[in-house]
Amino acid sequence: MTTTMLDTDRLRSVYHTVRADLLRQVRPSGHWEGELASSPLATATALSALVVAEQHGRKNKEDEYLVYQADLSELIVNGLLWLAQHQNEDGGWGDTDRCQSNISATMLVQAAFRLTGEPVKYRGLLERATAYIEKQGGVPALRRRYGKDKTFAVPILANCALAGIVPWRDVPALPFELACFPQSVYRRLRLPVVGYAIPALVAIGLARFHHAPPLNPITRLLRRALAPRSLDLLAPMQPASGGFLEAVPLTSFVVMSMASFGRTDHAVVRRGVEFLLASARADGSWPVDTNLATWLTSLAARSLVDCEVDGASNDTATDWDDQHRLACLDWLLACQHTRPHPITGAEPGGWAWTDRSGGVPDVDDTSAALLALRSLRETASGGEAWRSRDKAIIEAARKGIDWLLGVQNADGGWPTFCQGWGRLPFDRSGSDLTAHALRALNAWREPLEATEGAAFVGVRIYRAIDLGWAYLHLQQSEDGSWAPLWFGNQHNAGDENRVYGTSRVLLALQDLGKQSTLPAQRGFQWLVDVQHASGGWGALSSQHNQDPATLPCSVEETAVAIEALLGAADQPSIRASVDEGLAWLVRAVEDGAHQEPTPIGFYFAKLWYYDRLYPALFATAALRSAVAKTVADSTSDVLTSDVSTSGAEPRHAGATSQSRSADSSTQG
Repeated sequence: MTTTMLDTDRLRSVYHTVRADLLRQVRPSGHWEGELASSPLATATALSALVVAEQHGRKNKEDEYLVYQADLSELIVNGLLWLAQHQNEDGGWGDTDRCQSNISATMLVQAAFRLTGEPVKYRGLLERATAYIEKQGGVPALRRRYGKDKTFAVPILANCALAGIVPWRDVPALPFELACFPQSVYRRLRLPVVGYAIPALVAIGLARFHHAPPLNPITRLLRRALAPRSLDLLAPMQPASGGFLEAVPLTSFVVMSMASFGRTDHAVVRRGVEFLLASARADGSWPVDTNLATWLTSLAARSLVDCEVDGASNDTATDWDDQHRLACLDWLLACQHTRPHPITGAEPGGWAWTDRSGGVPDVDDTSAALLALRSLRETASGGEAWRSRDKAIIEAARKGIDWLLGVQNADGGWPTFCQGWGRLPFDRSGSDLTAHALRALNAWREPLEATEGAAFVGVRIYRAIDLGWAYLHLQQSEDGSWAPLWFGNQHNAGDENRVYGTSRVLLALQDLGKQSTLPAQRGFQWLVDVQHASGGWGALSSQHNQDPATLPCSVEETAVAIEALLGAADQPSIRASVDEGLAWLVRAVEDGAHQEPTPIGFYFAKLWYYDRLYPALFATAALRSAVAKTVADSTSDVLTSDVSTSGAEPRHAGATSQSRSADSSTQG
């Protein structure tokens, strides 16, 4: 069977294109900051928080302090205008400007408009939103969306209660008093929210208690007695930036809740308001978080440092020389957390997604940072500047590996933030997190064995890897795929993104030398089977009743699938899949699609986001691996024949030739 092959020079050319685009985004300090999507959901919560804080601040007769020292009318009007401009045709809003409508975002936007007062020029907007919410099933549908996890459902209902949309009695009471217990016992308390949401548990729980106190007088007295102590816990948890987890929604929920029961004078509210004001964008919108700088920098460093295998770019203005690498190394080392975290109680040694003070150490970002440090050290020039930093690199790696080992769950997998906090999303183990942690552990086995001794490696790391592999084996679905925790596809059932999850697990199995095992082979075959006829990856055609040619592919998903399959490209069927995928990706880059991100990221509970650097980052990693493959096996016919954008017989049954414009239409 004929397959589409790719010219090596063209492959190198598009690799250098995305590589150069990525390098143009690096900051002088050696890191990447990116830009998170503007979010209707985040914008709505920020507007609600600012309005509630201002209204209750003005009512405070005992303190002349006003939350706002300047007129907020322009900021509020700009925010409402931005929201109005991003209402979807069905009357709802999505989490980003590129997302399908969902009931959570729509209810929050509805609440924001009611709190601020709907301007006349937006007449009909709320009627369409109300119709959408009713069609989706209203409050019961919201509860069904999150199930037992109250992390996001209760804050949304509280926001709606403040706007008079639902009565406070319909807002579930949160046990704010449980936060008074030591963090070491949180995992035994079966908290109704995930670990990072303790500030919301306290603030919203207190607001619910204030607006709808328990009917039982004894319960009411007991909870009232614990309320001051619970409130006192918030200030030590609030970071210097004022933003809890650097997250606009979480900070907004805390601010509006505390302001609603008269605590606009509290330092937490004041600093939270300052964070929200500083986070507002010029167009009137807010993102879900400040940035993903540490995560993006770790991914970029790992994708860029191995340039020796493919030849550095001739464009010296976009080359990543030794000086840039050293700056990146120093920046990453400085981002490692050195103190226990006040919210999750996480031990020192991990990395968060951001360099900002509100970041929380987590498994995915710690693993990414450790892999980046390993690659930077491995490709170091060997000069004095690198030798002087080697001890610091090893020490950071040892602490990071210690941190990872300390949060591995009893089931052998890794959770997001804390070991064994519960069964709620982002507290339980995840396949993508476990795969990433295994790659980091494997990458540092030999260096740490050389410096820390065989006992450190043999007793701890090898055992953790064995347990992690067993966990992944059990988590594989019957069809051969793995579901991730932190990434999704809004077009798939349950919002799952098994292309991403399976690809990340396969990369880990290759690092561990398990690419020939039956689970790995089943995973490879699954990726091949779900590839679109166009050559890309995206929404799963098996879950839709529409023409597969109309389902969207994305640069991000195609890139991660290619990177995973390259490790098994010696198999003819997989080689054919890689070739077709690369042909799709090359055309996408040539058309500029690597600058058009797709909302594939999950943030908090089912909260979508995208970052404008994601497609370039993922494409750089995949194309670098593809170019390295051509160098490693230059005599093979893999990826070395002339490209043909038409006339090649499609590998997939029933596939038809598509033009470049048709391919572009499926890139997300």
